[in-house]
Amino acid sequence: MFALDRELLQWEAELPSVRGAARVQLAIRLAWHQRQRDPQRAAALASEVSPLLDMLPDAARRGARARFMLVEGESRWLTGDLDGARVLADQAFALFDGLGDAAGRADARWLSAWIESDRGDSEACDVALAAGALDAADAGDALRADVFHAAAALFAVFCDLHQAMARWGKRFDPDADGLHPAASGWINDFRGIAAFHASDYGRAVSLLTRSYQAAMETGQLRRATSIATNIGNAFTGLNAHHAALEWMQRGLDLARPTGWPMCIGLGLMQSAETLRQLGQRDAARELLAEALATLAPLPHSRAYAITLEYQGDLALDVGDYEAALASFRQLEARGDALRQADFRSGARRGQAHALSHLNRPQEALAVAQAALALAREYGDASNQISALRVLAAIHTRHAVPAPASATSPSCALHYLQQALDVASSIEGYAVPGELLDAVAREYAGIGDYSQAYAVALQASAARDQTHSQEATNRAIAMQVQYQTERAETEGEHHRELAAAEAQRAEVLLQTSATLEHLSAIGQEITTHLDAAAVFRALDRHVHGLLDATHFSIFMIEPDGRSLRCAFGIEAGRTLPSTHLALSDTHANSVRCVRERREILVEIDATDSTPNLIPGTLQTLSLLFAPLLIGERVLGVMTVQSLAPRAYGERERLIFRTLCAYGAIALDNADAYRQVAATLKALRTTQAQLVEKNLELEEAYKALEDVSLTDQLTGLRNRRFFLQHVDADVGLSMRSYDETKRPNTADRDTPPRDLVFFMVDIDHFKEVNDQHGHASGDAVLVQMQERLREVFRESDYVIRWGGEEFLVLARATYRDDAHLVAERVRSAVANRDFELPDGSRLKKTCSIGFACFPFVQAQPGLLSWSEVVELADQGLYLAKRSGRNAWAAIYSTPETHPDGLFQRLIHHFDDVLADGEVKLVTNLESPLVSAGPKKRRLVMPSELKP
Repeated sequence: MFALDRELLQWEAELPSVRGAARVQLAIRLAWHQRQRDPQRAAALASEVSPLLDMLPDAARRGARARFMLVEGESRWLTGDLDGARVLADQAFALFDGLGDAAGRADARWLSAWIESDRGDSEACDVALAAGALDAADAGDALRADVFHAAAALFAVFCDLHQAMARWGKRFDPDADGLHPAASGWINDFRGIAAFHASDYGRAVSLLTRSYQAAMETGQLRRATSIATNIGNAFTGLNAHHAALEWMQRGLDLARPTGWPMCIGLGLMQSAETLRQLGQRDAARELLAEALATLAPLPHSRAYAITLEYQGDLALDVGDYEAALASFRQLEARGDALRQADFRSGARRGQAHALSHLNRPQEALAVAQAALALAREYGDASNQISALRVLAAIHTRHAVPAPASATSPSCALHYLQQALDVASSIEGYAVPGELLDAVAREYAGIGDYSQAYAVALQASAARDQTHSQEATNRAIAMQVQYQTERAETEGEHHRELAAAEAQRAEVLLQTSATLEHLSAIGQEITTHLDAAAVFRALDRHVHGLLDATHFSIFMIEPDGRSLRCAFGIEAGRTLPSTHLALSDTHANSVRCVRERREILVEIDATDSTPNLIPGTLQTLSLLFAPLLIGERVLGVMTVQSLAPRAYGERERLIFRTLCAYGAIALDNADAYRQVAATLKALRTTQAQLVEKNLELEEAYKALEDVSLTDQLTGLRNRRFFLQHVDADVGLSMRSYDETKRPNTADRDTPPRDLVFFMVDIDHFKEVNDQHGHASGDAVLVQMQERLREVFRESDYVIRWGGEEFLVLARATYRDDAHLVAERVRSAVANRDFELPDGSRLKKTCSIGFACFPFVQAQPGLLSWSEVVELADQGLYLAKRSGRNAWAAIYSTPETHPDGLFQRLIHHFDDVLADGEVKLVTNLESPLVSAGPKKRRLVMPSELKP
């Protein structure tokens, strides 16, 4: 369904050397996978191969025609010809269905789904995606199935985030081994858009960036432009407008060369919205006008609806309420047709705002109440607050009837109080200062000045909090942008290394095979001292290696004034002997001799071949090369083809080599030494290629090692840990599966447990603040030395981040873990740290640890990542209880498996009280909150020896 860039490079390199039915099949594959990368190239390949399809079996021929229909249909869809695209998609589906080709049916439905999406028919799009997923399952194609399901999940998010996550949230594992980049890209797109709708913009940027890279790598250019604008939107949510504009520009740079209206329109309208929020209203207006004109062929698409919403908001900003009302009414019609909740409520809220300013209060009131009802129906708290604020503004500005349910002294205060109630129900929501200011004004208006003053103080505090949150958002945006750019740079570097290595290997393989073949040809040719035998050998090998309709050899006559056609074959016919004067200014053969260089002539099919020898065919590719012995020219060889662009660099290299062998054979016995020299030079080139390839491998290994190591401490980093932890977990699990014995305390049994230690230096920030970052670095370096003293060489000691370390103790007895934790604590607390200025500093650390498997009788109950989180919970308990301590959570025989991890995280006190777990710590009075049952704390002395 989607091929990687490196695969296309390999196929393009193979195409010139493949003949017959194999070439046709390869060209079909290339045309399919170039459909968005280079639609012109895809169309040219389809045009070139279509007349040759008769050489394929009937089923393959019909399948190829259906595939070409999809290529053309996708081209029409991209350019906005939805009707023409739909006809071709339906025809292709019918052909694939007749062949019983389930994968082909799925691809036809894929195109149909996107056509319906651009038509604005959400229901038809969903139906096509569901049917395509079934076709993919029938074909046994997991990649296609994952892509269809992820696309369906993505569309579901726009209708109802909570329902979409309930249905699809646990369907995908983006980190599964062997997942194709196309599948992981679509899955990350779904997860990123879901994070965006949940206002988790930093996570959205991270996920969407991975999706963007996958789209680019798999040739999905329309998706890449759409994702780029979504990343820009997420940066806008973080108030990082410059980063947003950079991504908008990236999307536009991708879209403009294609001429595809959807891609260009998306980039224009999202850039306009970012400029509007930056206050650049004139520039935003121009971009929105251009976006609407560009999207005119797709008036029912979601992109067109978004543009209408942005246009309405801009009109409200500048006070053009008639224009705003028109935009929001169009948006209402599109939102109802698309069945997408954000448009339906937002369109009515915008209309109410405009109608109020147009002094049409009754209409404004009715539309605002409808907006509120829709927001409540969909559980959209944000739109509820917006609608309630508009209702309050209407009652403030106009004398309209009060609602029957109003109990407040003023109608505006009634709605504002409801808005505050909704805001308080949103976890983590910061009530905006403008809303509180409006409430304060209403209290002042009714004479309740004490309440007005109290609310005004809340508004001031809210503004301070908002400003702080804005600063935090900007910092998050900078961090996300830096991480994104670094990931892109590293990813691009690794891709370039891999592509270069693959290309070198491919070139080396082809060069080696070609050299071996040419070497044998050279030995054969140079064994002949008879000119006629040399001509025949050259003719045979030229036709075996190159596309040659015409092949001829011209030799300089003894008088040195003319060229004679000593040998010529065209389309199997022998050419008559022809003489060309060396003074001829038009003949390419003479020019080649005169200039002593290779000449390549490529002609359009509509042009005539220049300097055509009478009686010969009108060839389109002509290659001439001189027969040289040192500085002496013996003559010229020419090979010509009816195909355009038949001679690339590889073919020219082969032809050059044949000319060299021919010249040597035609000269004299001295040519044998030149053959040896030529072969030696070619072998040297081969050896150099091998040597460079080895150097590249060594450099790549060194780079990989650097990427797995923390540069300050020399410890392994998080990336190294993630690469290796699964193997150790698998080994532990297998050992438990083999023995089926839950008791690992038996000292006759080799240890099979893994213990995860989280170690954090207490009050580390004070080191940097009071002594400087150089001292902080020195403490971190000495900390790793002490950890290495305590732990074994076989254990993984990881710099987890900042002053936090993660240690994976492998093949360990779990009942000994507290002894190790105490050694770590003592190694830190009982020995001073030496700072760069020679002074000494006392520090302590806190430790949390947990064992894997957590429940020995059920090794697979908790994952290693969940066990790490339990270790982190122990670390938090140690820190909360005074630091310089260690704590761990152990299972007990009373541990219940149902929902264990969630209960441990969210209801730890209750689980501890019920005796399902025990707390192992050196703390005498750990801070564990009281509960309905007595807590059971276990001191180290209670553990088995």
